[in-house]
Amino acid sequence: MYHVSKVVRNAFRITKTRGETAARLRVPGGHLAARHLAAVQQIAEQFGNGTVHLTTRQGFEIPGIKLSDMDRVKRRMADMIQEIEQRCGTILEDPLQGYPASGTRNVVACIGNRVCQFANSDTTRLAQKLEAVVYPSHYHLKIAVTGCPNDCIKAHLHDIGVISTVVPEYDEERCIACEACVENCAQRVTGALRIENCRVSRDAARCILCGECTLKCPAGAQARGKQLYRLIVGGRTGKKNPRLANTFIEHASEEVVLGVCRNVYAFIHYHIDTSRPKEHLGYIIDRAGFEAFARDAFEGLALNPEARVASRLHNPGYSYP
Repeated sequence: MYHVSKVVRNAFRITKTRGETAARLRVPGGHLAARHLAAVQQIAEQFGNGTVHLTTRQGFEIPGIKLSDMDRVKRRMADMIQEIEQRCGTILEDPLQGYPASGTRNVVACIGNRVCQFANSDTTRLAQKLEAVVYPSHYHLKIAVTGCPNDCIKAHLHDIGVISTVVPEYDEERCIACEACVENCAQRVTGALRIENCRVSRDAARCILCGECTLKCPAGAQARGKQLYRLIVGGRTGKKNPRLANTFIEHASEEVVLGVCRNVYAFIHYHIDTSRPKEHLGYIIDRAGFEAFARDAFEGLALNPEARVASRLHNPGYSYP
């Protein structure tokens, strides 16, 4: 017999079919070595029902596994999950026993600048670094990394979202004042650019550091400069109160992002309502207060000079009467 808590902790799903489960494979950043697909196929065909579900969290789920085969499946998955986690810098104490926790979900990411021209960062690399910081943990937390403010990964629907941004570097000598970047920003972004005295002027208050201007300049006068991040918190889907995450820090360095994500767990530990089966970060912040959250989030951290911290959080959503 398998206790429900043990099945769930090892990242196996409780299914609607008695005696059956589904094995989960974490893929931090959504980027997987192709050779692992063969192992997933073999497990699905030998122990499951021959199908594999690609989850919304960029992992693999193998359904139709008998609970009596759980230990055999864990042994078959051991080398694979150990290699994937070690690539992130995460050390599993005993891979033969499977995953040690399932509370913190797989860190998801858009495809990033390995492929996408709009992306400002290698989102997979950052997601893997975040995996090493936050996993394993039993606290329910969902984190997403997106390569630009287009937010293809829907970071605004996560407990923590990381939005990659870039400071544009403008070379006045190369600029031909064609206004291509100005027109594009007005049509697609925030209208932060304008022409003044035959040169491009950028309104820092309106610029969201999306990097669009660097793609539109035919003369190469706009280039991607320093990489920074916007950290948003408090988003969630669900039945009770779906809502969007809101900006907590703008223009943060990677070190600050990793540090805050690490510190969030201490905040959750001290303020979570343990009478509930799980509680999303936004609700905990609501109850504990923004000041307590900010204090714990920045414990032991030195913010980079460009970082700007919000004075409050406003997470728009809706509730049922």
